[in-house]
This record gives sequence, C-alpha cells and structure tokens, in this order.
Amino acid sequence: MTAVVKSPPPTRREARRLDRRDCILTVAERYFLEHGYAGTTMSGIAADLGGSKGTLWNHFPSKEELFSAVVDRVVTAYRMQLSQILDPCGLLEPTLLRACRSLLDKVCSPQAIALHRLIYSEGGRFPELSRIFFELAPRHTRALLADFLEGAMNRGQIRRADPTDAARMLMAMTMGGSHQQLLMGQMREPRPEALQADVALAVNLFMRAYAPESTVATTGQSA
Repeated sequence: MTAVVKSPPPTRREARRLDRRDCILTVAERYFLEHGYAGTTMSGIAADLGGSKGTLWNHFPSKEELFSAVVDRVVTAYRMQLSQILDPCGLLEPTLLRACRSLLDKVCSPQAIALHRLIYSEGGRFPELSRIFFELAPRHTRALLADFLEGAMNRGQIRRADPTDAARMLMAMTMGGSHQQLLMGQMREPRPEALQADVALAVNLFMRAYAPESTVATTGQSA
C-alpha cells in the first residue's frame, strides 16, 4: 500500500505571503469589474490596497498576469465542484442535469455576468483578455465535460462521436436561454424555475441527439 505523503504546512512567512496574494486578488477582481481592463492600473490597485506599487509587482509582474490570476481563482473552485459532480458511476441523465445546473448557476452569478461583459466589451481591443478567459474558463470546463462524455460513449450510454463537440453543444444549449438574457440586460436576476427549465431542455435535446445507435434503430423500426 502506497503511503500518502502530506505536504508540510506553510511557514509563517509563506502563510503571510499567501494571505497577501489573496488580498491582492480580491481587490484586483473588484477593480477590474468596476473599472474595466483599460481603466485598471497597477497604481490604482496598489492605492486601494494601501501599499506600495512595488509590493504588488513582487506578486504580479504585469497587469495581464494579475488578470489571469483573478480569473484562475474565480474558476478553480468551480472546476473542483464540477469534477465531483461528473461521477462516471452515476446514472447519466441525472448527472448531466446536475452538471448543467451547476454550470448555469455559475455563469449566471453577478460576478460571472460582469466578467463576461468585460470580456465582450474589451476583448477586441485587448485580445489577451479573451485568450486568458477562454484558456482558464470555458476550455477547462469543456475538457472536463468532454472527458466524462467520452467515458459515457465508451460505456454505450450515448452514441460515439467527437466528445469535445458533444461537450460544446451541451454547454451552448444550456447557456442559450437565461444566460443570454442576463448578458443582454433582458433579465435582472436569474429565476430558479427558468434556470431549471433551461437545463431540462438542454439535457433532453442532448440525450435525444446522442442516443445510442441501438436505441435509434429500435425506435425507427417500431415507428
């Protein structure tokens, strides 16, 4: 039996540095969302922190790296949550319903809507924003979902196809209702019943589109 090697606890100095970094990210996230990427400066964030600009630069050498760290912190907890939901031993449809609802809850939160609007409004002028956001958020989520769907294909639960395309389509259908309305200001806050309806529709359509070949053949014969 392999022994589990535990990492030593951080030293007091390391703990202070991690706390300081977390404080910087909290302030930076608020600053980016309130002022936009163009309107955010390292000097402004340093002033909000009440410290020197040098201290901020010691943690993050550039505004781009700071923005990347902000996005990474926002999505890391969600990736862990999604990984736990995507249990290959569970029933497929209920698992997809839970996964899609967790996705919709995340992307429809005020924090996520503000971040999406920032990317859409300034991504043309600052291509690095779109690149950072895509690499850390949608791409990671899609990869997790694709891995799970590939396993479902191997188990014969859905028909074999490109798992990345399948994940992309499921995510697009899930986010095509309330999420789009929130982004465009057609809805002030998400309604739980609307979110649940979005999820149910997306998963129902997905399960029909990716039904196992044997199921499709049997349905066709009986018709």
